[in-house]
Amino acid sequence: MKIGLFIPCYVNALFPEAGVATYRLLNYYGVDTDYPLQQTCCGQPMANAGFESEAVPLLQRMDNLFSAYDYVVAPSASCVAFVKTQHVCQTSTKIYDVCEFLHDVLNVDDVPGCFPHKVSVHNSCHGVRELHLSSASELNETRYSKIKDLLAMVEGIEVLEPRRVDECCGFGGMFAVEEPSVSVCMGKDKLHNHIATGAEYITGADSSCLMHLQGIARREQLPIQFIHVTQILAAGL
Repeated sequence: MKIGLFIPCYVNALFPEAGVATYRLLNYYGVDTDYPLQQTCCGQPMANAGFESEAVPLLQRMDNLFSAYDYVVAPSASCVAFVKTQHVCQTSTKIYDVCEFLHDVLNVDDVPGCFPHKVSVHNSCHGVRELHLSSASELNETRYSKIKDLLAMVEGIEVLEPRRVDECCGFGGMFAVEEPSVSVCMGKDKLHNHIATGAEYITGADSSCLMHLQGIARREQLPIQFIHVTQILAAGL
């Protein structure tokens, strides 16, 4: 299979280590991975702000750029969910979050990571309710978590989860800008629930959510660190 690696703009600008870890993981599993240098934003920020007409050309450009690949893989549940659920195109049928791809497509049974730390898993709203990376607590369904399944293979790790496991952290892109007080209040609640687990790190599939929580933790001087799940899975490489 031929994979097109999509690195969202905010990951590229602020959290490049998550993109590098994704590339290393795909190489570890012997996947033929290409990174198109002409890629740009998928258009999610514009669409979320109500400017759909400005988002469509970016989605179309992305579709043209990635049309030749068998799969498109990205380290961002929210960007993947946007392309997959909000636009009918070739890419929407074959784009996967990296955790989803490893778990559902490659069906991996080992990971190279060695991470001897207590880690609390943050389930982002897009990941849970649009990509189904884990079960949604409001539904009567068998409990599962693809991220936990992958992390369970990491040597030395202790995987934890907070109370109200899939409650929103308050980021939500434009929501955090338009309703900052509510957003921060939600973030504080979520952060304290993570810290109450005794974890040293908070991890997840969305750097945007982790960034929001990290900003609050720094302002509050709270003793917790943040790391994208791909960095843990690739920690032994």
